Amino acid sequence: MYKILLLNIKDEKMNKAVFIDRDGVINVEKDYVYRIEDFEFIDGVFDACIYLQDLGYILIVITNQSGIGRGYYKEEDFENLTSWMVGEFAKNGINIANVYHCPHAPSLECNCRKPKTGMIDSAVENFDIDVSKSYLIGDKISDIECAKNAKVKTSIHVKSGHSFDESESSADFIIDSIKEIKDIIKE
Repeated sequence: MYKILLLNIKDEKMNKAVFIDRDGVINVEKDYVYRIEDFEFIDGVFDACIYLQDLGYILIVITNQSGIGRGYYKEEDFENLTSWMVGEFAKNGINIANVYHCPHAPSLECNCRKPKTGMIDSAVENFDIDVSKSYLIGDKISDIECAKNAKVKTSIHVKSGHSFDESESSADFIIDSIKEIKDIIKE
């Protein structure tokens, strides 16, 4: 089981974060990835995350995992993969502060499934995050809608995951993949 690193980083100023979707942003999009052998990191993800971390951003993964609710895999499968993934980031000098996930099927209409804001709300509370100084990187319209609903400063839509019609995205920026993040986030 992966460790949730709820860092005690509260002080007089609020923290800034980058909320990162998993499938299609961190790893190559494949339907319902839950096994390590099927997980393939997106080219440039480690360099991009080191860059963001060096700028002082807390890195938080937020991911819909409806495969659990649909019965395609178990919570334990997700936890094993997540533990491995977080470990791979750590081997590259990257601290993923936490991984929030929604295990529910879409039909349950829970508060944590993007585009709803439950995962971001939890992160804001746990890490004292100022969303007006934060970013969200996702590959689906629901990720971008989640950023807008949570009033995250900037939303970034990547093309490395699910295909989408750019005219239907309300993202502040559209880029090919996370490795281009240095062109957008400068401070």
